[in-house]
Amino acid sequence: MSLAKRRKALGYSQETFAQALGVDRTTVGRWESGKSGPQPPLRPRLAEVLQLDLAALDRLVSESRTPPQEAPGLRLSDHQGSEDTDDMIRRDFLRAIAVTGALAALTADEAEGLRDNFRRGMSDDYLRMNSHLWQVYLLARSKTSVQPIVRGQIKALNKTLRDQPATELGSLCGAAGDLFQLAGELSFDNNQLSDAAAFYTVAATASRDAGAYDLWACALVRHAYVDVHERRYREAAETLTAAERVARRGDSSLSTRHWVASVQAEAYAGMGDDSACERALDEAEQVQHLADGSNNGGWLRFDGTRLSEERGARYVQLGRFDLAEQALQTALEQGPLAEGHSFRRRGVVLTDLAAIGAKRRDPDHVFAFGREALQLAQETSSGYLARRLQGLRAEFGSLSADARVAELDAEISALKTT
Repeated sequence: MSLAKRRKALGYSQETFAQALGVDRTTVGRWESGKSGPQPPLRPRLAEVLQLDLAALDRLVSESRTPPQEAPGLRLSDHQGSEDTDDMIRRDFLRAIAVTGALAALTADEAEGLRDNFRRGMSDDYLRMNSHLWQVYLLARSKTSVQPIVRGQIKALNKTLRDQPATELGSLCGAAGDLFQLAGELSFDNNQLSDAAAFYTVAATASRDAGAYDLWACALVRHAYVDVHERRYREAAETLTAAERVARRGDSSLSTRHWVASVQAEAYAGMGDDSACERALDEAEQVQHLADGSNNGGWLRFDGTRLSEERGARYVQLGRFDLAEQALQTALEQGPLAEGHSFRRRGVVLTDLAAIGAKRRDPDHVFAFGREALQLAQETSSGYLARRLQGLRAEFGSLSADARVAELDAEISALKTT
């Protein structure tokens, strides 16, 4: 049965069906014609309206899609750059939603049992593997090289989820909340923002069902950062308020709430609220008073070593360039960036310094910092860094009359952002 036949069998017109889902009628038309498919965050509601479980919905949507050989060039989802996240990952991803979503049907006693399981710790095997994958991801010069390994772990986790009784899924939901945050990081770095948001949504849901408040809050922070990246600062601030509340229920010895504050500072800076930004930065800096072990080096990495670059970046947003330059130079000369621990982060700091040069109409400054940032973008294939550099080009203006800046502009233009 096709999606259109199922809709009609339930008595919906395209218009009333769209209203029930909160989408435009033309969106329903694209789904039914096979030109696109419903995005993962919408599928639970779609399954409810169609009176299907998520696995059945997945099959129905797949059958409704136009086969690739009948529509050359058609992508497997309806947003730019999604071809790099293949259909196998998407199907495994949806199966995980189906399994973790089923937890909502458990009794209160069973749910409490799951939370007890999480407090006793996740499966040692998955805990070790996920931790290892985060380290591989952090050390990899090119983040996309990690994607096949993560794909394999997603497949293994889904198989385990399918084979386990519901009463033993607690720690596995925690493992899913961890792993899908990493999958989201990979998509985010490749500028596949819709995919990243979908992965973070699943991570938040799985973490919530596991009763893992810090893991849940971190998934919300990462989801908010998608909005920050697209300059939807008010939407990000709303998500971060939710993350702040969740983090308060977590472990006060962890740095979760300070990371929330750090990203809140970016949202407030984007809205031009200097005082709120400063308050959030001050709260983020309280991470320095925590004891060792306040982060796990994986899904929670905020430890105070990036405070200078964070403060500098916020001052760039607010137009306080002297303070920004001082903080960013400190970030380059001290701590992890000076030791070469993060190529992408170093590239972002260099891009911010080049932007300060552009604001001051200083071609020497722009070229010196922009050239090194460009080299890092080329070496790492980071779509995120490439996109930051693309934003820098908008600041060049008359500086492009300088031959060096013009050459830099041309090379940045040639970078791939996905």
